[in-house]
This record gives sequence, C-alpha cells and structure tokens, in this order.
Amino acid sequence: MTDPSRISLAVVDDHKMLLGALTEWIRNAAGDIDMVAAVTTWPELLTHPQFPVDVVLLDLDLKDNIPISLKLSTLKTTGVATVLMSTYSEPNVVREALAAGALGYLVKSEEASMIVQAIRNASRGESFISAELDLALNAGDIGGAPKLSAQERRVMALYGGGEPVKTVAYELGISEETAKSYLKRIREKYRVAGFDVGTKVALRKRAIQDGILLQTD
Repeated sequence: MTDPSRISLAVVDDHKMLLGALTEWIRNAAGDIDMVAAVTTWPELLTHPQFPVDVVLLDLDLKDNIPISLKLSTLKTTGVATVLMSTYSEPNVVREALAAGALGYLVKSEEASMIVQAIRNASRGESFISAELDLALNAGDIGGAPKLSAQERRVMALYGGGEPVKTVAYELGISEETAKSYLKRIREKYRVAGFDVGTKVALRKRAIQDGILLQTD
C-alpha cells in the first residue's frame, strides 16, 4: 500500500544534464517526493514499471512530434497530474496547455522551491504557474491591480501588516526562501502593472488600496 503523504514523481526531459540536475534538486529540496523515474522519452515513461505515478514533470519541448494535448489526455486518463516545463513560453502555448489539462507550467529557470511547490500543488489537484508566465498571461491586464494567487495574497497581507519574512513563513508553513520567492513574485507582478511596491511601506499601502489588508489606525 502506498503512503498517501508521499508523492511519487516521474520526470521526462530529453536534456540528460538537466534531467540529472532536476533529479538532484528535487531529492535535496523535498523529503516528501519520491523520484521513481527520470527518463528522456515519452514511451519510456509509459512503459516504466512504476507508471502510473502521482505527478509527471514533463518537458513541453520533447522533439517527438507527439501533440502535447495527446500526452496530457493520456496522463489524465491514467490519473496522473502533469506539470509542464519549458525553456520559453508564448502565452498562447501556456493557455492551450492549461486548457488541455496541465495542472502546472514552469519555466526551466525557476528555483527548486517553486518546482517543488508546483509538484505538491499538482498532487493535490491544484494548479501552479510560474511567476514569469503569470506575468506574460496577465500582461493585458495593465492598469488594474495584478492578479495574485490566494497564497500571494496571504503573504502580502502578513508582510504588509508588519510581520517579518521569518514570521510570514512560519505562519503559512512554508520555508523562508519560499516566502521570499512569493514576495519577489508579488513585487514583479505589481511592477508589470505599473506600481512600485519595492519598500515595505509601499507594499503595505498597496495592500490596503487593493483590499488585501484592512486599514487599521
């Protein structure tokens, strides 16, 4: 019987060096994720003795001419959650992939903590998009407040409310590094939307204006 608190993961990437680095990264960054397969081709994944797994981290740019929609529907049918990785990202490609059933989308330059977060989210059936892609997808929304995820809103509320990063991390049950990554993403989203929240005071002011934090005397 499998342990429900553990996540079985397979990684598919045709760059062997990156595959090795990713495997190492994830093993060191997350004790709850079991790396059961690291393969370079789609057929290798499907014929792996431990397939199906909980989550597959799949390179979008595998040079095999198999449509990504077909891969996603195959994985969905077998009950596997998919997080896609790519070196580049056209917003249209991202939208299509998410519409086809991918639960997450990451740029390969993401930090290990973000990759781990995406895998955990996918195992719970929740979606996760990397900050860079989120900005690309929401680039058309300039002028208003940027779209923040529920967790980003929590980070902004706690940090804007005066808590140090360490406390924010503790309150949300995440590492200090992850809390810092969230803050970086929040600031970047606001920057793209035309607002500078570089200082804690500016961030607090913005959080109140956008209804994330209640005005207190």
